[in-house]
This record gives sequence, C-alpha cells and structure tokens, in this order.
Amino acid sequence: QVHLMESGGGLVQAGGSLRLSCAASGSFFGVNAMGWYRQAPGKQRELVATITNIGSTDYAESVKSRFTISRDNAKNTVYLQMNSLKSEDTAVYYCKAEVAVTATPYRNLAFWGQGTLVTVSS
Repeated sequence: QVHLMESGGGLVQAGGSLRLSCAASGSFFGVNAMGWYRQAPGKQRELVATITNIGSTDYAESVKSRFTISRDNAKNTVYLQMNSLKSEDTAVYYCKAEVAVTATPYRNLAFWGQGTLVTVSS
C-alpha cells in the first residue's frame, strides 16, 4: 500500500507564493517520476510539472519561470514552489507518483494524492 500525503495549499493574494509538499509512504522499492497536476472548477485535470528520479523536469507553459518542482529522494518527497501566483492558478493540486511496488517481477504503478486546494485572490 502506497500513500501520498500533500500539504501546503491555502489562500494567497495574487503575486504571492506558496510551497506544496507531497510525501510518499508505505511499502515499496522506489519512487520514480513524481509530478503535480491541477484541476480548476469546471475544467479537466492538467499537468503542472514533473520530475524524474534523476532530476529532469518538465513544466506546463503557463507556469514556466514561476513554478519550480524539486524532490528529496531520501524523503520520497516532491515539492512545488509557486511564485508570482495568479488568479488562474486557483485549483485543486494533486500529487502523482510512479512507484516501484515490487522488484521481482518489476511492477511500477501510479498513485495519486487526495489533492490540496490553492486559492489565489485578485
């Protein structure tokens, strides 16, 4: 069983900053790619940023230069530093992790967190 615990959401004024965290816990052999997705009211869930286990990153165009994804492999934790927040960043932010749950045979499964709400007031 793998559990992802997110934290750090809240209410912030436009132009402000927030830092989200997501820690993976449970029984597994390793955590591969991790990422953040978001879903605004009435919209589909979209990718925000991803990071591989060796630190390669990818960002949605809308957040490039404002958001930074990072991870601590020793803590199985991924972070999302969000700066210069805009009202359109308001959404529920979800953490996703690809986890190696068994070594033999090798099984890599995707898990999602429960989501954390980010509200940016204009």
